[in-house]
Amino acid sequence: MPSIVDRKEQRYVGYRATVRHDGMADVAHRIAAIVGELAERGLAPACAPFLRYLVLGTDMQTVTVEAGVPVAEPVDLGDEYFVDVLPAGKYAQATHHGAPGGLFAATADLLAWGEKENVRWDRTVEADGEHWAARLEIYRTDPRVEPDANNWDTDLCFRLAD
Repeated sequence: MPSIVDRKEQRYVGYRATVRHDGMADVAHRIAAIVGELAERGLAPACAPFLRYLVLGTDMQTVTVEAGVPVAEPVDLGDEYFVDVLPAGKYAQATHHGAPGGLFAATADLLAWGEKENVRWDRTVEADGEHWAARLEIYRTDPRVEPDANNWDTDLCFRLAD
């Protein structure tokens, strides 16, 4: 059952790309690359990594998405990466337990719940698609610790409009 939660702003190191749906795995694999770059500098993630969906294309084929790893302090990992901050605010949150293949249905369920509850998402619709302030998939389970994807927990956190 979804709930409304307050989230503080969160600094992160990210990688951004606009891809077709078949390119999502390449973006998701950047999480491991960022974690590895941090480890080379003796740093650990501040909390769970995520994907941040910024623009869902009107063609329903492309998405602008970021792979992000929270950090305590800004860190320069080179030209491919940037430091940004997830905005604080109220978020609708739901947890998906299971393999990533179930996230599409879990997302649809959260959006349907939001419509039923008359929540206002922090998004705008523009010519190129839906622009979201913070539409997150937060990967709480480390696959190095739990290799069985059926046991993974992923939080869906979508920022609400003020």
